[in-house]
Amino acid sequence: MFRRKKKEEEISVPPSAEAAVTSAALPTADAGPADAEVAVSEASAAAEPTLDASASEVAAPVRVSSARRGNRVQKVGIVSSDKMQKTVVVRVDRLVLHRTYRRYVRRTTKFKAHDELGAAVGDRVRIVETRPLSAQKRWRVVEILQKAAK
Repeated sequence: MFRRKKKEEEISVPPSAEAAVTSAALPTADAGPADAEVAVSEASAAAEPTLDASASEVAAPVRVSSARRGNRVQKVGIVSSDKMQKTVVVRVDRLVLHRTYRRYVRRTTKFKAHDELGAAVGDRVRIVETRPLSAQKRWRVVEILQKAAK
């Protein structure tokens, strides 16, 4: 599969702000030593963040995408097999429009999903996409929506 490049947010300082800090830091030739100390202290105060500045402006660049996960694909289906340990086979039905006859045709797809909740055959479950857990498992049971009638 293709990997997406993660975008990093960079904090950029406008050129006018950089010029103001550098010009304030340099004392003039006719100024005395006391004036030089005041100019340097003003430059350092200008470089320090203010109390009302947000944390994103002060902190180093942070990767936002690693902090939260993207929207994962969710599907609702019926458990058709639970004969494996911690794995269920979920049957997901969908209606597809036939191109020639313009009628809706039912298509069925089976997914193997990791099950920590203990779903049984006939249960209606919600599965969510996840990282590969085995050779064929790429889904995980999130919740059991409806128990099977006994």
